[in-house]
Amino acid sequence: MAPRVLVIGGDAAGMTAASAINRLVDDVEIVVLERGTYTSYSACGVPYWIAGDIDSCDDLVARTPQQHRELGIDVRLESTAESIDVEGRTVTWSDEAGTHEISWDRLVVATGARSVRPDLPGIDAEGIHTIKDLHDGHAVLDHLGQGVRRAVVVGSGYIGIEMAEAFAARGLDTTVLERDSTPLPIVEDHVGEVIAKRMAERDVTLVTDAEVTGFDVDAEGRVQAVRTADGTYAADIVVAAFGVTPRSELLPDAEKGVKGGIVTDDQQRVSESEHVWSAGDCVVTLDRISGGLVHLPLGTHANKQGLVAGESIAASLGATWSRRTFPGVVQTAITKFCDLEIARTGLGEEQAREAGFTPVVATIETTTRAGYYPGAESMWGLGIADAQTRRLLGVQVAGGQGAGLRIDTAAMALWSELTVDEIVMTDLSYAPPFSSVWSPVQVIARALTKELSEGSPHPA
Repeated sequence: MAPRVLVIGGDAAGMTAASAINRLVDDVEIVVLERGTYTSYSACGVPYWIAGDIDSCDDLVARTPQQHRELGIDVRLESTAESIDVEGRTVTWSDEAGTHEISWDRLVVATGARSVRPDLPGIDAEGIHTIKDLHDGHAVLDHLGQGVRRAVVVGSGYIGIEMAEAFAARGLDTTVLERDSTPLPIVEDHVGEVIAKRMAERDVTLVTDAEVTGFDVDAEGRVQAVRTADGTYAADIVVAAFGVTPRSELLPDAEKGVKGGIVTDDQQRVSESEHVWSAGDCVVTLDRISGGLVHLPLGTHANKQGLVAGESIAASLGATWSRRTFPGVVQTAITKFCDLEIARTGLGEEQAREAGFTPVVATIETTTRAGYYPGAESMWGLGIADAQTRRLLGVQVAGGQGAGLRIDTAAMALWSELTVDEIVMTDLSYAPPFSSVWSPVQVIARALTKELSEGSPHPA
């Protein structure tokens, strides 16, 4: 009898693992339990679908369940894993027909993350949405079709920023409530202030230092307003962007990291069992700069971790191992608000200090092209370096078209543990239509060298 690989979760990590095993092992049965009705889709595209930039949710699906089945993968939709018996190698799962049990020889836990819904009065009212998958996107679009006028977004992380843009693009009166002092708290205040200014220019009301205390609900159970300690904000639709937390409860005995994410080795194997792997938004991963474990729920990492897990499982079933491992992250991310591109990589100032570095911070303003070239737009940057080693620790940017992807240069510098002095002299491309003679990342590095020469690390 062929060995059975059971995969729990049919999106990026799970289906990438399943596809790798299917490609590398001839005699294997692969079963996927997916609690929803889609596979291999881009959750990151949901805000742009809601905004109207993407015509259909079908455009966000890379491979349908039927396409996976045609390749020999047994995909079972609307099938929810209830519990795992690691020692007995079985999973109890349920669907509309009832509760079942399935055995396995290898197991992949790719259960993703769930949206945080804090225990606040009125949180379960009709009209309060989270944005985590295609089903959430459908729910928001259905609600928008009812003629809503006022939208409130609670939280200004990546999803909050993107949903504020989506609602503004649809002509809604949009308010963003953020409990921090500036939007997108993952960036430093210098960059956050640039985002805040652009939100005001696009007629999006930003309320900072706003701690949500509850929601007002009408007699029919529909949300009417969002309450904070300092005011009440009328709403016909609300996006609750409080963040996400790993779905790791199926492995209660596994080692857990920050937010309860599952700890794995660099092949994505769960340490408590040689036959269990885990990947995607349910796991934590190594931060290559701080050396600590972080929860970073992004599709880029989920796909890579799924590939690594799949190849590792294939090797355990007799295939030649690629020797590929997942080496960690430097926390690179990019988004936009309307025409403002925003990106960051590495550590923030406080993160750097907590990791034992002595951070020095420099800020710059430059242009996306040579300043004299038509179409040059403003660009703001912030860099963080270690005062002791002069190593680059983090970069954040915001600006017009072409600003955001500069972050990839900074990410590779972080990956390679370059000093700011090395970055200044790195051979990067230049022509007036694309950059000033000094690349923006090099402008940041030069500003850091000046701060370092003046010996002015920020005080603790």
